[in-house]
Amino acid sequence: MSDGTGGTGGSFGDWAPEELRDAGIALLDRLAAHFSSLDTQRVRPEDLSEERIAAPFRGPLPERSTAFGELLDRTWRDVVPGLTQWNHPGHHAYFSNSSSAPAMLGELFTAAFNVNVMVWESAPAAAAVERQTLDWLADLCGLDWPEADSVLVDGASLATCYALCAARQRLGGHNWREEGASGAPRLRVYCTDQTHSSVAKAAIALGIGTRNVVQLRVDDGILSPARLRRAIAEDRSHGFVPLAVVANLGTTNVAAIDPVEEIAEVCGEERVWLHVDAAYGGFWRIVPQIAEVLPTLARADSVVANPHKVLFCPMEASALFVRHPGALRETFSLVPEYLRTTTGDDRLDHMNYSLQLGRQFRALKVWWVLQSFGREGLRSRLEHSVRLAESLTARIDEHPHWRPARRSVLPLVTMVYDDPALGAEGGDRLAAEVHRLINAEGGSAVSHTRYQDRYALRVSIGNIHTAHRHIESLWDSIRRAEKTVLEGVEHGDHDLARTRP
Repeated sequence: MSDGTGGTGGSFGDWAPEELRDAGIALLDRLAAHFSSLDTQRVRPEDLSEERIAAPFRGPLPERSTAFGELLDRTWRDVVPGLTQWNHPGHHAYFSNSSSAPAMLGELFTAAFNVNVMVWESAPAAAAVERQTLDWLADLCGLDWPEADSVLVDGASLATCYALCAARQRLGGHNWREEGASGAPRLRVYCTDQTHSSVAKAAIALGIGTRNVVQLRVDDGILSPARLRRAIAEDRSHGFVPLAVVANLGTTNVAAIDPVEEIAEVCGEERVWLHVDAAYGGFWRIVPQIAEVLPTLARADSVVANPHKVLFCPMEASALFVRHPGALRETFSLVPEYLRTTTGDDRLDHMNYSLQLGRQFRALKVWWVLQSFGREGLRSRLEHSVRLAESLTARIDEHPHWRPARRSVLPLVTMVYDDPALGAEGGDRLAAEVHRLINAEGGSAVSHTRYQDRYALRVSIGNIHTAHRHIESLWDSIRRAEKTVLEGVEHGDHDLARTRP
């Protein structure tokens, strides 16, 4: 391997093709070894302290080049041990996304060609691939919107922001593009207290303000159409202008599913934009038993669904669909002279659908996954995750004190600890300590939330590497941690003892 001089004695060129091949093989060999030994690795670093993890990354930039073999050695020595391994079969925290082999290789292809998918001329085939990929993704979500605006963006947070931008542009009554929010009516956005924080962040960015995000409290995790109707009517009576409702197809906390069809009725009558956050739940429609109970999205105005959450694609790939043709282009299209072209259809100029001009070819990895697995392969893999979640829920149901915080058809399992001897506060403290011990043990990782004022463990199941043995291992870890905490209570050397009734 050369020092990066390009093999010509100068310092102006890239590696020679054969050097690229050798380096690529060396990296793939490392990755193959990594994936073959996942079960023996920790999900999270044992020591999460910033001082320990950041220490190897201090110091000046080297003056001379580093051989790639040495760079690989350093990466596996200093970087890999400090990572939370989202591709680990025991990673169940947050939403358990994972990257499959075809998607990984798709990222390599994308980086190699490094095209900018902004106007048709800048990346013609890439634009065509993105359009086909979006059509396929819409089909998987059950969206029959042949003329819809759609675009791939980096994540659901920005997709939601863009959807609310389009909603505001379509609202009329004010020249939002040219005048901004100056002198505009005070807008309101409606959601529940279970809705993702990206809605409030979008309100900040759009000048709507977080005070105008009406978070309707829900007791059962879902948005009540009747309560929504009353909130809209009350706001109108006080001079507010209702802009949009954000409904959920799989809330972050407990994967609750709002009654989207009934909410759509309210939005249609009130002439309010309906955005559906299906970032997690949208693609689970592939599974027949889930499709039977999911509401249709046909009357939504916009929908976001994340391939990188469910379809085994690496970050970042989120699909935004807007039912109204031209809505995103009317909102974002701004074409300076240096980007004007005479070829192609401007509907394939993807720069017109968001704030982004420079855009990576993120569609290719999704395109490769969809074709590598096919609908049948995706369905079988997602059904496998559902069965794993059902097996864990069955264990919880058999336990005298653990119980589901809220049941969902989606494979996000949430659990709280109920023991009359400890009371609610003691149960929450036990659950929090169990949470800490599970993650410290290293074989699994889970996250938590608070639901109905209780501390709940969240176990997200959807990693392509996760098998039944990993769920058994997680349950064993939960039981060991519970036993450890209860033994501490019995000996009076744990603060849970102070919460017992």
